[in-house]
Amino acid sequence: MLHITIRQLRVFESVSRHLSYTRAAEELHLTQPAVSMQIKQLEDQVGMPLFEHLGKKNYLTAAGEEMRHYSREVLGLLDQAEEVLQDIQGLHRGKLDISVATTANDFGTRMLAAFAKEYVDLKYSLDVTNREALLSQLENNEKDLVIMGRPPEGMDLEVESFMDNPLVIIAPPNHPLTLERAIPLSRLTQETFVVREKVSGTRIAMERFFADRQVEILSSMEMTSNEAIKQAVQAGLGLGLVSLHTVRLELETGKLTVLDVEDFPIMRHWYVVHRQGKRLSPIASAFKQFILSRAEEFSIIPEYGH
Repeated sequence: MLHITIRQLRVFESVSRHLSYTRAAEELHLTQPAVSMQIKQLEDQVGMPLFEHLGKKNYLTAAGEEMRHYSREVLGLLDQAEEVLQDIQGLHRGKLDISVATTANDFGTRMLAAFAKEYVDLKYSLDVTNREALLSQLENNEKDLVIMGRPPEGMDLEVESFMDNPLVIIAPPNHPLTLERAIPLSRLTQETFVVREKVSGTRIAMERFFADRQVEILSSMEMTSNEAIKQAVQAGLGLGLVSLHTVRLELETGKLTVLDVEDFPIMRHWYVVHRQGKRLSPIASAFKQFILSRAEEFSIIPEYGH
């Protein structure tokens, strides 16, 4: 029979996630020797090494891979037990840990701020990150809720749409195309685009849209954030395709303009997502309901026209 402590599991889970004793020690506020000792004691209990050290890197052994799975299951059940006990106490304590796509930063932050004003005694953690990181967080069940664009296929998720997400083509205000109306898609083949990285939901939607219409778009450079896209377009490096939610201030101040292109905007949606069967804490359930019932209050989509 294994005699494993919760402390050992938490240390192992952190090391297995970071594949670094140093980063695990920093995360857990322990010394590196203390982390090494906990791992050594756990390996003694298991009777097999859980990590192998090749060069300067750590790797999980086959036993380590199995232990990582079960450590997450056990620690997840303990977290659920804590949430149930908090549920008995009501929404007077606890923490909400959510992630939002970078494109949703504007309204996502405002929604959380409004919710926090109603539940002032709770703690909040907001991670604004890219699609690749969101998918990893969902896969590992790391967050209470995730706000993102099109959810991935092939992953057991509970998904609910709560807001429209129109994608538009932006240009600097002095661009010649700003004077044209109902710009044909074929005209865009003469332009250069500044685009998001390949794993970006916006990039995926853009490529699918133009591929379906057999229109080939040239791109000059990739950017890892919407802010970088907007700055590049303002600088005249190319056109951009972004969510209308992300250019509210730039349109109001005249730094950018939305082009009148046929078949645009590309209408997508925002979703609140979590793992299927996940037991939401009282605070996570309350915030999910807040999103579904009040999202339109925070959907400040700028008007644009010609």
